[in-house]
Amino acid sequence: MIIKPANRTNCVSEYYFSRKLQEIEAMNRQGIPVINLGIGAPDRMPPEEAILALIKEARNPANHAYQSYKGIASLREGFADWYKKYYDVELNPFTEIQPLAGSKEGILLLSLAFLNRGDKVLVPNPGYPTYSSASLLAEAEIIPYDLKEENGWFPDFGQLEAMDLSGVKMMWTNYPNMPTGARADRQLYERLVAFGLKHGILICNDNPYSFILNEEQLSILSVPGAKECCVELNSLSKAHNMSGWRIGMIAGEADIIANVLKVKSNMDSGMFKPLQLAATVALSQGKDWYFQLNAEYRKRQRLAGEIFDLLEVKYDKNSGGMFLWGRVSDCWKNGEELSDYILQEARVFITPGFIFGSNGEHYIRISLCATQEVLSEALNRIRKALRLSPFKHGSFC
Repeated sequence: MIIKPANRTNCVSEYYFSRKLQEIEAMNRQGIPVINLGIGAPDRMPPEEAILALIKEARNPANHAYQSYKGIASLREGFADWYKKYYDVELNPFTEIQPLAGSKEGILLLSLAFLNRGDKVLVPNPGYPTYSSASLLAEAEIIPYDLKEENGWFPDFGQLEAMDLSGVKMMWTNYPNMPTGARADRQLYERLVAFGLKHGILICNDNPYSFILNEEQLSILSVPGAKECCVELNSLSKAHNMSGWRIGMIAGEADIIANVLKVKSNMDSGMFKPLQLAATVALSQGKDWYFQLNAEYRKRQRLAGEIFDLLEVKYDKNSGGMFLWGRVSDCWKNGEELSDYILQEARVFITPGFIFGSNGEHYIRISLCATQEVLSEALNRIRKALRLSPFKHGSFC
């Protein structure tokens, strides 16, 4: 190319799934389609009322102009009502909520709004890779902190307090956790708020999975004093099957939201108004919507569990979120070895846990964003592949 890329691009690489999808595409051309149980993109339909609202509002000529960077009032009010109803959190829709093009956008916006070169960021291991990549693009320094199965995938606060926290400006948390499925409890959020207040660290809680296989919705902002040191990201992608619509939000005190808006207003020109109006309708869904959603996910979770049982993978049958996470047998070098074996022998892709950090090396993850029929077919393919494998008596050792 005629010029060199910015130095900040040297610290990030092509997303693992991007590379793996190219490999899967090449295998598909060989004639046997690969069953992809990797990426968490909901396959079910959004609320019908939201679709009808989108169609109706898209036909209104007045709705095709540039929109306010802050989002329309009805959407911000819809998010505020949603938080009050399900999380018991009071939010000022005009100063404490910023609609986003998906919560993933908010991760980068927060990083650009608050991180200077050399600032430090606490990032969970294992954790969503975008927490690290956004921090690196903002030229910050990543400080990993451990999440381990023996601690319920919660932060070890003794370990955190023993770390050199000088220069740490932000900390990323995510519950129900991706990739592990661990749920937060109120005590965890209280400890995170206390930790943030004590050390002057902004706790950034990513909360898009709170309705999936999860009976109780919790927000870190429900803890007294949380708005002094916390922000929360949320999304319609998972709970409303609207991942491609790219509708999310960030909530926090007014000064935080104002600084996020400074960056956002220089990056886009507002969300398409019919999308905002349809999202407002989606947010008004009653509890029956989430009940029916989870009834299907529970059936899928049981089938994913049968796959793990067949592969002798240990997992938590009561985990939340839209993935099933499990530890592979010691007969395998790591999760990647088992993942590659299943891909080659059964034409089924299961995500290896190492992509989420070193603490995920011995784990694999199944997405529940596949129909029961697809999961059953994956189970049959794996069962058949194992019968033809060199392993004896149903054991890999």
